[in-house]
Amino acid sequence: MKLHLDLAGSLKYGGLVLASIGILSAVHLVAFGDTPISRQWARYQNHLDRQLRLLFMSGSGKAILTGQVTALALLCAVEVAVFDVPYWYVIAVLIVIGPVAYLARERQLRIEKLEMQVDGFILALANSLKTVPSPGAALQSVLPLLQNPTAQEIEVVIKEMRVGNTLEQSLVNMSSRIGSRTVDSALSAVLIGLQVGGNLPQVLETTASTIREMNRLEGVVRTKTSEGRAQLWVLALFPFCICYAFNAVQEGYFLPLQTTFVGYIIVAIAVTFWVASIAVAIRVLRVDI
Repeated sequence: MKLHLDLAGSLKYGGLVLASIGILSAVHLVAFGDTPISRQWARYQNHLDRQLRLLFMSGSGKAILTGQVTALALLCAVEVAVFDVPYWYVIAVLIVIGPVAYLARERQLRIEKLEMQVDGFILALANSLKTVPSPGAALQSVLPLLQNPTAQEIEVVIKEMRVGNTLEQSLVNMSSRIGSRTVDSALSAVLIGLQVGGNLPQVLETTASTIREMNRLEGVVRTKTSEGRAQLWVLALFPFCICYAFNAVQEGYFLPLQTTFVGYIIVAIAVTFWVASIAVAIRVLRVDI
């Protein structure tokens, strides 16, 4: 028993030491040469920088990446030299994927806010065009009326116009930055109105009304499908809870399913039906307006 514990501890500490050596080696290769690791390092850093710019956040990808490497090194050092950190591997995974997941979540929330504000922006632009003949001047006049994050995006559009971009190209750049179907539809109406001509304020008012109705319908759909989504979570997690409860009451209850050929077949069939039921439920709940 003691030999088994010593072997497990040796493997654990050896793995942590190798992980520390790997981190230091990666830093050395990034700092002193053009290698596949350094290229991946640069690509990841550029991705973080781009996400920060799209979110209008301060900081840099280099600072985040340095913090991740430092945190991993400290975790390895504490685990080896001081005491056993419970679930240290979970902490390591969170350090690795945490910043990317956080930025992706913030990006999604920002897009949702932009989609909720786009109808107000289009309506304000339509009203401004009734008194200001120039679309560029009308866009600048509505900027003080807008809220973030729409105001931040329009401010970038105005800055691009000041350095030589046309209004059309600046709006196209805004659409590509945001990457939202709702915002694309609204900006497409503006661009078509600018190129074709006609009663642009009336076109924009109709577009704003349409987007507002689409947002209302999406809210109704989310409300009506909320119970179904809750049932989907129950369907996904309930089998694991049941298995844990039965095994806790009588240890080894599911042992025949884990040690016999027939048990393997039953488990495979059950997992297949479980995955298929979740896939069907997701398809049913995926309502596209």
